[in-house]
Order: sequence, then structure tokens, then C-alpha cells
Amino acid sequence: MTGPGDAHEADPVLSKPAVARLLVVLASASGCLDVFCLTRLGGFFASVITGNLVQFGRAVATAETRLLAGGATAVGGYALGLAGGTLPLRRVRPGWGRRTGMVAAVEAVLLVGVAVGWWSTAARSGYAGGLALLGGASAASGIQSVVTINAGIRGASTTYLTGSLTDVVRGVVLDPHRFAAGAAGVTRLLGLLGGAVLGALTLRVAPIWAPALAATLVVAVVVAAALGHRRAGITDRRKQE
Repeated sequence: MTGPGDAHEADPVLSKPAVARLLVVLASASGCLDVFCLTRLGGFFASVITGNLVQFGRAVATAETRLLAGGATAVGGYALGLAGGTLPLRRVRPGWGRRTGMVAAVEAVLLVGVAVGWWSTAARSGYAGGLALLGGASAASGIQSVVTINAGIRGASTTYLTGSLTDVVRGVVLDPHRFAAGAAGVTRLLGLLGGAVLGALTLRVAPIWAPALAATLVVAVVVAAALGHRRAGITDRRKQE
């Protein structure tokens, strides 16, 4: 039973097939963003906290001040994104509703800010600027993780996919006939890989636009979700007439 203070989302949520497609695009955005951060912002990921903690541990052992700052920024930014994304969704039922879309829009704004910041420095952000961009990218990834968890697809991830690969491989080994059950995880893995390839190619031929690619993908997800909610709302009103 819920009390009057509970803010359960009453708006229609997107269908699971629609959400699954959006998550593949978000995984691609994550691949783009991590390639950018890893190669241009001090060797840290926006979303792979395991790798960042390993780097941070190395920095502690070697007393490398810049690595320490980078690790703290990457991990701290991600944690802040998680907290900031969780607060508005803490009493919302799982499923991609309008409030989930609003939180995803905040991620898009952060990534647009990262892209603008990178563009304004002509792809040479410097040390302090690089930390700011890394913090923004990591916070955006933290928000994306919350959005994915709240999207209504059990066990889905778009930022850390070790678990997805583990589930797919274990599923095939334990029961090869159920490979189709892990198809969604495979598509997200391929989405991440494709995004990383696309991000690396962009860095090679037009580095100034590299973070804009991830921002564009997330903006596209936000717009597609908003259009989906609009269609769902129209359908519900027609049913009630």
C-alpha cells in the first residue's frame, strides 16, 4: 500500500521492445563517450568504475597527483550522477515513463555541455579543463545507469556490460537452446562496441566533434522517448472516449 506522499508515475510507460531499442542506443553512446574520455581525458573512463579504481589504486601507490585527481573526478562524478539521478526516481515504478525521460534529458544536457566545452577549447582542454569535462561525462554516465536500471528491463545495463556478457555466455553454456533469451544483452554489447568504433573513428578524422557524437545519441533517445509517450497518451485518451 502506498501513502499520499508516494509519487508513483501515473503516465503511460513505453513498451519493453521500444525501451530495449533505446537501451541499445544508450549503450552506443556509452561506447563513444568512454573512448573519448579514455584517450583524451587522462586515461579514465566515464563509466567503467572497475578500470578507474584500478587506475586510482596505481596512482595511490605511485603518488602521481594528476592520476589521483583524475581517478577521484571520474569515480566521484559517476557517484554524484547516480545520486542525482536516483532522487527523482526513487518512488517511481520501473518502466520508462515521463519522469525517467526527464532524467535522461538531464544526462543529455550534461553531454551537450561536455561537447561544447571540448569544442570551445579546440580539442585541447588542458589539465584543469580536462578534469571538468571528465567530471561532467562521468556524472552523465552515472545518470544513464540509473535511467537504465529504472527502464523496466530486468538486468539490463548500458554502461557496465561485464554482467551482460557473463549472462549471455553462461546462458549459452547451460542451455544452448535458450540463446535467444540473451539476445537483448548481445545487442547492447554490440551497441557498445559499435559506439566505441564510431567514437574512435571520429577522434581520428574529426576529434573536435568526438563528444558531440555521444550527446547526439542521447538526445535522440530523449526525443524518441518523448514521441513515444505522446503517442501512448493519445492512444489512452482515445480508449477512454
